[in-house]
Amino acid sequence: MKRRIDFLVMALFAVLLLTSCERVAPNYAGVLMENFGKQGKEDFKVVSGKVSTWEWGTELFQVPLFDQRGEFADPVTLKAADNTEFNARPAYSYKVIKDKAVDVVFDNKHIDKADTESGKDGFMQSLEDNILEPRIYDLIKEESRKHKTDSLMADGGSLLFEKRLELIVDKEFEKRGLQLLTFSAQLEFSKAVREKIDSRNEVNTNISVLDQQISEQRKRNELEQLKTEQALITSRGLTREILYKQFIDKWDGKTPLYGIAPEFLKITE
Repeated sequence: MKRRIDFLVMALFAVLLLTSCERVAPNYAGVLMENFGKQGKEDFKVVSGKVSTWEWGTELFQVPLFDQRGEFADPVTLKAADNTEFNARPAYSYKVIKDKAVDVVFDNKHIDKADTESGKDGFMQSLEDNILEPRIYDLIKEESRKHKTDSLMADGGSLLFEKRLELIVDKEFEKRGLQLLTFSAQLEFSKAVREKIDSRNEVNTNISVLDQQISEQRKRNELEQLKTEQALITSRGLTREILYKQFIDKWDGKTPLYGIAPEFLKITE
């Protein structure tokens, strides 16, 4: 009877050991936490292959080393510097820096693993929902207050905004042991805002055309004034004799001279 009990205990212990082992999946970094992580980062280490997790306070985190993609489920409302509201639906992709896998787990072990049907690891999904996306929202909200609506809607304006924001998010991800691969803010403006900006752009265009016309007319006036001054200067240098000589050179000797004849004949005599 005792042998039977011993056998059952050993069998139960063996089953417990087998069921308390996990295998690190390919292209994942296994990070094992021991002793509930009470000693800080010392209780975390990178593991591979089959890992025993039967001891109390032991947990295996499997960190994917391949590209991860995230997108805000709902648009976020932002305000520009001129207090105009607009929406954004940020989308991004990233991956864990392999050498930073322990840091990623240690810094975020407190978040609850999410139940996900998308196939994404629960730890990574929770990381996005609880850490990354709230931080992205704070950054994009802060940056949007530095730009006016018309500059955001101008040609290339939203692209410049996204590029600037991408650099900010990239630094934030790097601090968290992540490499940002792509980022897009996907700005959306309401119809009323678009119509308001279009109307303002039309007015600005008309003003620009008028300014150009005024500038051109001013140049024409200056040119006419220069021509007048040049004619005066030229006329002051001409004597009556020079004028009549020029007249004689061009007169064919046959064309009637009419009113100018007496004066002309008086000089030629």
